[in-house]
Amino acid sequence: MSVLERIYFFHGKIQSGGYPNTSHLIDEFEISQSTAHRDIAYLRERLLAPLAFDTKKNGFYYTKTFRLPFENSPAMTMILGLLGNMAEETGLTELPELAAIKQRLQEVLFPGQRNMGDLVYCEWVEKELINKHIFSTVLNGLREQQQLRVTYRAGSGHISTRTIEPLKLINYQGRWYLLAWCRTKKNRRMFHLARIQEARILQEPVNRSLDGDDSWLQASFGIFKGPATSKVSIRFTGTAAEIVRHQIWHHQQKIEDEKDSIRLTLPIADDRELIMKVLQFGARAEILCPKKLRRRLAEEIKKMAKNYKP
Repeated sequence: MSVLERIYFFHGKIQSGGYPNTSHLIDEFEISQSTAHRDIAYLRERLLAPLAFDTKKNGFYYTKTFRLPFENSPAMTMILGLLGNMAEETGLTELPELAAIKQRLQEVLFPGQRNMGDLVYCEWVEKELINKHIFSTVLNGLREQQQLRVTYRAGSGHISTRTIEPLKLINYQGRWYLLAWCRTKKNRRMFHLARIQEARILQEPVNRSLDGDDSWLQASFGIFKGPATSKVSIRFTGTAAEIVRHQIWHHQQKIEDEKDSIRLTLPIADDRELIMKVLQFGARAEILCPKKLRRRLAEEIKKMAKNYKP
């Protein structure tokens, strides 16, 4: 049992007027007397609980009102519920650790209250389920900083086997990705976890890492990461303008008010995701520059129109 669980147990006993002592901790959690003394010292010295000992009742009590961190916190209830829902919505329902953690947090932090997951609802469209064995292997590779050997199916359907050095786990729009150094391509690559068909840990350490000032992940819009290759300006009108005005697509974006419209400018490294974003707004969105991208989108719209000819 964790220190946190024992602290909350001891605190609950005091709150209910039980005057607990070390014997209560020893009997409940089967710990040593020295561990019980350390727990009470932690409550007093680290959490600054106003503890006092009543010799007549042979137990501890608070000399004034005291609450533990997160106790009866609506914000914390919401955050933990949100995390549980996010894990489920991002394809991690098969991980046994998820259910265990949710249950333990509920019992320790909110005994007798409603289940945290019932208080928050999250939903992602186009979510993908992740193979729990592959996900666990990736997590262990990241934690132990060991290289991985993976069999990967690209978006084109091509299957390859590569040795990679895992750098960072990424969740983007509900999908899981692994940023890694690909020893085959000798460059950084973003691997879609749902497309990893096999994975195993190698007995070779990771030799590369992301420095704190590494801006590779933040340099451009979308999941296609890397240094920006161009800046794109898009005009939005009508309801699209009102929607986008309050959105953040990238931390370096710039929004300018124009007559009956707004102009959004942001950096990109790859235009595929941006084209999809613009198309979702229909005629209320127009790429202004660069001209090459504007022409490419115009050609795509022509092809789409052919699908709808009567």
